[in-house]
Parts: sequence; structure tokens; C-alpha cells
Amino acid sequence: MNSRKRATIYDIAKELNISPSYVSKALSSHESVSESMRQRVREKAEQLNYKHNSRAANLRRGQSRTIGVVVPHINQSFFSDAISGIEEVCFANNHSLVICQSHESYEKEGKAIETLIHQNVDCILISNAEETASTDHLRQIAKNKIPVIQFDRCLDAFDSFKVINDNKAVSYEAVRSLIREGYRNIAFLGGPDLVKIFRERKEGFIAAIAEANLSIPYNFIIDNVLSRERANQAALPLLRLPNRPDAIFTVSDLQSLGVMDAAAALGITIPSQLGVFGFADETFSQLVTPSLSTIDQHSAELGRKAAELYFQRIYQQDEMPKTETVVIASEIRIRQSSRRQ
Repeated sequence: MNSRKRATIYDIAKELNISPSYVSKALSSHESVSESMRQRVREKAEQLNYKHNSRAANLRRGQSRTIGVVVPHINQSFFSDAISGIEEVCFANNHSLVICQSHESYEKEGKAIETLIHQNVDCILISNAEETASTDHLRQIAKNKIPVIQFDRCLDAFDSFKVINDNKAVSYEAVRSLIREGYRNIAFLGGPDLVKIFRERKEGFIAAIAEANLSIPYNFIIDNVLSRERANQAALPLLRLPNRPDAIFTVSDLQSLGVMDAAAALGITIPSQLGVFGFADETFSQLVTPSLSTIDQHSAELGRKAAELYFQRIYQQDEMPKTETVVIASEIRIRQSSRRQ
């Protein structure tokens, strides 16, 4: 036998001069095979370093016992924690994960989905890329009779199970906390407006500003600056204005880093001269100086809930059950960057 080729039941059968089906029965301890023959087959399997091909066996049963996950980035703690929550539930249910990242690209997201379909995964859990507006690739999953569960970034136009945060409500509370600290000239750095969670965070910001009867100059709301670099480029001209913002609320912690970079470059002190509030409670938010006020989305719980929906509502069901949306409550984490008083 080729030393680089994995042993199969056919190799065992050839060595023992019995049929492959008899080997399979012996390895599964079928009652029609004597104990002495089972022992001979097990010994030969061990000698040949045979490993049971569970993937092939599962495919014969019509299941892969594998879940596909697509996220924008795996190197952000929000998504890595969500994946950890998904993995925890999958492990408890004897399922494996195949993880893909889109890097915020609609094209890469589509290719990842194609790969997962070809891998015959049992379900796909997805948080959509910032470029994603079309539901075509999600409908392709459904055509292949693979359930879809959207989490965090969801497309309303596609009917599926969804697990989300209370984005509007928690953004409203975060901005109210800035106002209570005495900030009055508050700007907003957002994400792509086509992504619902970023629209909702902006709506929460506007609601808190309106309730406090504060005005927002038109140039104090800037969308589609999701990265640290783009947030920095947006913050620099804002902070050079004669009537510059005294606080900036962002929809991601990476944006807040960009704002802090801009403030440092202009000699503006945080939080006395500028309040900064992020979103997602990335690992670095407690490590930067000053520590970053932000919003904990309980991402591990969000991931766990997304996976639980599959095992509790979809797995082993003859028909797809009626879909639902589950909301995971977020929490404000007030730290040094917004404590003015």
C-alpha cells in the first residue's frame, strides 16, 4: 500500500481476504459477525492505522455534521467571541465548524458560500459583509436546502432565523451618558447605511440628541467610515473646526481608535476636551489610554444562541419551522474616555 495513502476498509478486506461489507459490519460490532472475527478486523485496522471516515459515513446518511460560518473578520474579538460561542454549542452536539471570512467583500462572501455548499454543510450561520445588499447568495443556499441563520448583520429582505442586538436602544443610552457628562456638541461616525445595524445605531444617536434638544450640524454625521484609517481621516477635519465636536460617538471600537489617533495628532485631550464612545467592547478597549467607553454586545452569547437555534429548532426537523428573530441585550461599559466630570 502507498505509504502516503490513508488505509480504507478495502485495504483491511484485502489483507484478511474478506469482503469490505463484512469489514464494515465487524468494525461496527454487527451481531452477524463473531467476536473473534471482530477482534481480527480491529487488530488489522490498528496495524494499518485505519481511521473511520466519519465524513463519508455522514454523507451517506444525508448529513455532514458540519456547520458553516461566514463572518467579515475573524481577527476582531467580537467575531472571534461569537465563533467561540458557536463552537461551544456545536462541540456539545458532536458537530464541526468550517469558518470563512469575507473581509467585508460581497464577492468573497459569495465564494465562501459556494465553498460551504460544495462541502455539504448542514447549516450556514452568517454575519454579512458591509458591501452586501443583495440576498441572491443567501437564496442560493436555500435552493440547496441548507438552513440559514443570520446573526449581528442581517438582511431583512431574506427570511431566516436572526440573532441580533438591541442596537438602537443601546446607542440611545450611550449617547445619553455622554450628554449627562456635559458633552453638547456630539458628532457621529457610522458604517455603511445599507447595513441595518449601522442605521439603527445612527437612529439611536439621533433620538438621544433630539430628546436633549441639541442641534447636529449636517457635517457632524459621517457614514461609511468603518475602519480605523477612514475614521481617522473623517475625524481630523472635524476636530480642526472652530466649533469642533466635544464628543464623538462611533459604531465600532476600531473607529474610536482612529478618533483617538486624530485627537493625539492635534493635541486634544481625552476626555476633558473630547469624549469618545465606541461599540463592540473589543479586547483593546480596556488596554488603551484612556480606556475606551464602549458597548458590550455579549458576542459569545449571540453566537451560542445562533447555534442553539439550529439544534433546537431546525436539526432533525422534517420541515423548516417558522422563523424568528432573537434579540440579545447589550450593555454599556463606561470607562475613562467619556468620563468628563
